[in-house]
Amino acid sequence: MAPGDFRQEWVAQSKLDNAVLFSELDVLLRALDRFFNIENLPYSNEDIAGRNFYEELLAARDVILRVLGVLEVVIPENRKNAYWFRKFAESKFMPERKIDDFRKDLYLQDTPEKGLYLLYDSFINMKGLISDLARSGHISYMGFLNVGNLVSKEIRENVFFNPFKKNMNPEFDIITNQTISKIAKAIADKDEKKHISVIYLYLFRFIRIMSFIELTTQRAVSLSTSLILLILLRSEINAFRIYIDKSINKLKSQDLQMLLQAIAYQFSMETKRVYQQELKDILRKKASVQFRGKIENSHGILKNLTEQSVVQLTQHFNPAISGVEVFASFMNKIEQSFRLREDIHVLHAFVALFCSKADDPGERLKSFESLRNYMLYFESFTFRLLRHDDYEEFTHFFHDLNTIKKEMVSGKGFPKILEKIKQFKIFLETTLRHIGNRSELMDRQLDMVRIESLMSQYR
Repeated sequence: MAPGDFRQEWVAQSKLDNAVLFSELDVLLRALDRFFNIENLPYSNEDIAGRNFYEELLAARDVILRVLGVLEVVIPENRKNAYWFRKFAESKFMPERKIDDFRKDLYLQDTPEKGLYLLYDSFINMKGLISDLARSGHISYMGFLNVGNLVSKEIRENVFFNPFKKNMNPEFDIITNQTISKIAKAIADKDEKKHISVIYLYLFRFIRIMSFIELTTQRAVSLSTSLILLILLRSEINAFRIYIDKSINKLKSQDLQMLLQAIAYQFSMETKRVYQQELKDILRKKASVQFRGKIENSHGILKNLTEQSVVQLTQHFNPAISGVEVFASFMNKIEQSFRLREDIHVLHAFVALFCSKADDPGERLKSFESLRNYMLYFESFTFRLLRHDDYEEFTHFFHDLNTIKKEMVSGKGFPKILEKIKQFKIFLETTLRHIGNRSELMDRQLDMVRIESLMSQYR
């Protein structure tokens, strides 16, 4: 066996042994590139040129650390040792001519091994560069873009691991559900088959990206990585909506056209909720205890939307398929409406309880704590079910209430707090009426067993 064949064999074997990590590497490289595009960042209107991009650069460094962590696993230990010994010899003992030959051979990228080594070497250098720049505490707009250009260049010039080499990479972009794959393959019309297949591939790419978002950690590297993956999703969703717009007029079925228009509209509205409300200026709030919660909420909103879209599209071709056949934890829109109505009913009950205890300082403090505890549940599990028009009102109230300290509830400022809560109580009553008018909820009774269980859990 020739040496080159052996080199390619270990990389191929590593891909088999570490398929999930290579998929994550593909996503991380794509995310890093998109992160340095200012249009993708969830900013409010402000002077970008005068902004300090220190937090953004630290987030990019954290993702680079994650990339290096992946590479450390997929490159066998003996290969890393041999490579770094050669690098050490290059810096200490080799004549310049030998160094030139070594670099020329590496830059050829004629094997996947060299592509991995070059990526590994480049990102170690990037980590050092960014760490040094970050010591200044202030990163200019142009400094941030310049680092981004260097990162993007290293990613895009890698022959074997450039995630942008193909729009859809058959190694990673696949329809993972066999039932849906059969539906796509069975579409008779050639143009419809092509466009629907690509739309499915986009949706399953979203699911793949979200699978690498960690929701159970407070580690800085994981939180930064999760945030940048959400920012990648913004870019991918924009491309997805553009593709739908171009595809619609090429489809013959009006019902299918209307469904795709509805899906594109839903993505338009929910991305506004995620990037213009939930994640707005999130990198300025990294110290906030709500930072991870906002990432979790955004993930929940986009995951729910993507799964709903996959199921809606699948049921267009086969109405007999249920959501749980596609996604084990799927909750259809009727179930979501039930859950939302019940959770808001409980929230209203805690708000009403607080108002009823207003005259007793001890009791109102106790009911205030119950309300705050239930709000933590509501933020984690129910926010993602709210419609765009209601989301802002809930967000403002929750934010205001979370800034209230215990001593304020029993102090002179209590009348203002009570007035704010009474206004929100009226808003909740209006919201419950609107939800109750949904066709799927007509003549459907509240699940009082679940409501009483929630009340007792958080009281």
